[in-house]
Amino acid sequence: MAMLTVRNLPDDVHRALRMQAALHGRSTEAEVREILAIAVKPESRVRLGEALAALSRDIGLTNADFEVFERVRDKTPAVPLGFE
Repeated sequence: MAMLTVRNLPDDVHRALRMQAALHGRSTEAEVREILAIAVKPESRVRLGEALAALSRDIGLTNADFEVFERVRDKTPAVPLGFE
């Protein structure tokens, strides 16, 4: 795991962190980890697959629409690269 050092943290901010940590029953360090995790990795983050599925539902795409891609797709096997 990575380590992070925060310098020049104002005393009042440190005091507020300690108080909040105590209210949540954890150490100041654990409280800071939780705050950072919530800030950068929210539970409601967008997942690409879910976003694409929702988009296709919204515009009304069906399996028949995707079968067109299967029919027109070039099915010729790829030629491996040669390094001669």
